[in-house]
Amino acid sequence: MGVEIKESPITESEYEAMQDFVYEYLAASVENEDGGGRMRWYPWHSAEYRFNHILNVVDLAETIAEAEGANVDVVRVAGLFHDIAKLDADQEVHAEEGARIARKYLETHGDFPESFIEEVCKAVENHSYQGDLTNLSKEAQCLIEADLLDKVGANGTALMLLRMGYEARTHMDAAEMVDRVMERGKDAATRIESDTAESIVHERLKRVKWFREWLESEVPEMDHETESDPRNYNRP
Repeated sequence: MGVEIKESPITESEYEAMQDFVYEYLAASVENEDGGGRMRWYPWHSAEYRFNHILNVVDLAETIAEAEGANVDVVRVAGLFHDIAKLDADQEVHAEEGARIARKYLETHGDFPESFIEEVCKAVENHSYQGDLTNLSKEAQCLIEADLLDKVGANGTALMLLRMGYEARTHMDAAEMVDRVMERGKDAATRIESDTAESIVHERLKRVKWFREWLESEVPEMDHETESDPRNYNRP
């Protein structure tokens, strides 16, 4: 008996159309804000930053899903929609609003199975869940882990360095800002459940630690004794 090959419910052209829709929705959210929108003062609230984060999360979530046996199609579509409402809804409800937008899109832009739509929307709605990830579906777990991991990667580190200007800091405070990324990484390491995500988070923490040591080596007057010095973090 051969291995059953399940056909994906979404074509590449449909997925590309979804990507276009998500970016355009984010851009419109910024344009609709008074006074130039959040992008005027906070680059991490720009459509460009948010869309880049979304694509990173999709990539990470697919990697985790493939290794952990989750439904990759559900994960990639849920990843694409997970932060679509981030720029125009309150933080507390952006996940629920994102699920609503995803449902409306999927129900009106194709002939997707109802079970597929339900799984996608459930993962989007649960991606801000703060409890034990084993209480959720594999797909929601993959999405949450990917969301956590992006904050510990190059994207999250660059974001923290950008914050220095908005907090009236100089490059002398860079080590402290990188420490914030390290703390996020340690928090993420306590939440993730899959072996795949655990491997990724530890690899990223190594890179953050190396980056901080590089800063110290080339900025001699930088404070080396910040409260959360990553050299005290002994995990691999």
